[in-house]
Amino acid sequence: MATVQHVYSAPLARAVRSRAALSISSVVSTSAPAKRSTGENSRVLIGLSEPDLRKLATDFGQQSYRGKQLHDLLYKTKAKEIQDFSHLPQAFRDGLRDAGFRVGRSPVHRVATAADGTVKILLMLEDNRVVETVGIPVEIEKGPDRLTACVSSQVGCPLRCAFCATGKGGFSRNLQPHEIVDQVLAIEEIFQRRVTNVVFMGMGEPMLNLKSVLEAHRCLNKDIEIGQRMMTISTVGVPNTIKTLASHKLQSTLAVSLHAPNQELREKIVPSAKAYPLEALMVDCRDYFRETGRRVSYEYTLLAGVNDGVEHAEQLAALLHEFSRGSHVNLIPFNPIEDSEFRRPYKKAILAFAAALEKKRVTVSVRQTRGLDASAACGQLRNEFQKKPLVLESSSAAQDTQFSLSPS
Repeated sequence: MATVQHVYSAPLARAVRSRAALSISSVVSTSAPAKRSTGENSRVLIGLSEPDLRKLATDFGQQSYRGKQLHDLLYKTKAKEIQDFSHLPQAFRDGLRDAGFRVGRSPVHRVATAADGTVKILLMLEDNRVVETVGIPVEIEKGPDRLTACVSSQVGCPLRCAFCATGKGGFSRNLQPHEIVDQVLAIEEIFQRRVTNVVFMGMGEPMLNLKSVLEAHRCLNKDIEIGQRMMTISTVGVPNTIKTLASHKLQSTLAVSLHAPNQELREKIVPSAKAYPLEALMVDCRDYFRETGRRVSYEYTLLAGVNDGVEHAEQLAALLHEFSRGSHVNLIPFNPIEDSEFRRPYKKAILAFAAALEKKRVTVSVRQTRGLDASAACGQLRNEFQKKPLVLESSSAAQDTQFSLSPS
């Protein structure tokens, strides 16, 4: 599973202030077809709710039920272009196009499939930058099988977690809500089945794009009908954002990437920790539990000889007992990336770390590595078009890239 990807030299405070996401505006009733906000993504259909779409239909002189049909075309049929809305009157389709509306789907640039069935999809965005998303199928012996979508929230990432590949490709911008939702639709198309779980653990730091993440979360829950408890929002920690998230009282899981049991070591692994000390982060996690009643999950990437000793496990247990109730730790053995000095711990060290936590009454699990041979595992998402847009020689070349089936 691909987790939160971090790296780049911009200080955290600057990153928090920069590149605020444009929201999808609600439809405003006028005597003419609605003119929504002037933002470049204000006329994207993906991300709009059924009430929004019903309102849009009536604004174009159509009956309200046409909005329900449009909702089904977007989220069930997964139509990619307005001309594909065959169930809608031609006048409505023409009106939408003439008013500048578009569906908001992105073409597939490349697909890479791992031996274990994990699929990494590279989507080419409107500005020709490429974002990666991962579909992870899981067979369950007792109960229905799962399909998890690991979605990205940014093109690249401005944080600099030492073990993570994404930032090595640079940071460009936040994703818009429809660009996040589209990742789930793309995974459902590839697998020809519904996504059951969503984790905001792909490229980027979700809390640096919280407005778009929350809008996408609403759409995934209400329109695509994925339960809130089936979704996880991950963060390495951005000041004040956990409090903001708590105020929404979501039933989704908050996963906090710790990666170290003390401030000194965490600053070496997660440079942004200098702006958000570990104690402050843990206080916010404690308050989050009190506000929402939802247990926080803690992510911990194990780096051989760096943070994987039994003494580190004991420090981590003490930290969690001080600030957290009923903590759960998800251990993630490091997955190799280019130009990294880190190594994956031996299995013996991983099991010893887990045993030390269990001895201190901390529940723990070790994440199964998925998608390693397709560079789709935790910490591996990176492509050369994050910072420098993909250059296409012609429209026909663009078509050729959409269905290329080869590893990135």
